[in-house]
Amino acid sequence: MTSSLLDDPELQAIAERLASPDAEVRRIAVMDLGDLSDEAHTPLLVAALRDDTPAVRAAAALALETMENQSAVEGLAVALDDADAQVREAAAHSLAELKEPASAAWLLPHAGTGPARVRAAVLRALRELRVPASAGPALAVLQEPRAAQDSADAIALRREAIGVLGYLKHAPALPALAGLAASDPVDEVRRAAVGALAFAAGDADARIALETALRDASWQVREEAATGLGKLKQPAATAALLVALDDDYWQVRLRAARSLGRLRSAESVTPLLAALGHSISNLRKEAALALGDIGDAGALPALELAADDPDPEVRKSARLAIAQIGNKAAHGA
Repeated sequence: MTSSLLDDPELQAIAERLASPDAEVRRIAVMDLGDLSDEAHTPLLVAALRDDTPAVRAAAALALETMENQSAVEGLAVALDDADAQVREAAAHSLAELKEPASAAWLLPHAGTGPARVRAAVLRALRELRVPASAGPALAVLQEPRAAQDSADAIALRREAIGVLGYLKHAPALPALAGLAASDPVDEVRRAAVGALAFAAGDADARIALETALRDASWQVREEAATGLGKLKQPAATAALLVALDDDYWQVRLRAARSLGRLRSAESVTPLLAALGHSISNLRKEAALALGDIGDAGALPALELAADDPDPEVRKSARLAIAQIGNKAAHGA
């Protein structure tokens, strides 16, 4: 036992429990060691990655997520080849948290093979690292045949693959993402695909896919589509977003209002003025902000009334919009 352990009674007690013949005692000791968040304890956690019990090794892998040093990364890289899938998943999770670029070389070989749950964790780690080489394995996931009934792990794998491609802004993936946005049977996968399409600012096909998604059966997908159309900043999306202002769900209407403000279309002013009188205060707030972004002086009378709205957030947004319009007029914009 090192002198540092002898000097610290708490750490000495943990080290003794790490040597216990009881695996559950060792697992809890590993968790306690991780809670201390001291990089000096990395060697003890790396040693625990060689424990005979998978649950102990998995706990050690998770505890290493806060140890930002080369020893931790190397230990986790070895754990990616552990015989137990839970340990491999935990190692990939911790490498994602560490965000160490050098770990990509170890992660990439595990993106294409193994259990779906582990591959999803590996792709999540690669997404955080934004490694261009991860686009190939991610796109391959989207081209794999699906089972008649998707498991939760298979859904997570598709979702993480979509996340990689969206973070990388991988243009060759646009057709696959549009296809998933339109026809994947799982709401959360369609929503993820819709969100990923928002990176394609100049792509008309991406806009059309998002406009189509505004008619999706899931309101969460429609909400994501309304948000994405604002990010694309294509004026041609104005008509579809104006329709979305009448969506059955206020969350979709709110996102549509926000995106119409981003597009700065004059034809949006009248519908947004109507939204400024909506019973839901969040929608009134977004309508006010959108009118400020558009900068049409014709909206000033309604905004001045909204500056006395019962909701303080609406009042604040209305005043900001009034100031924006005044600034635009002062500078002749």
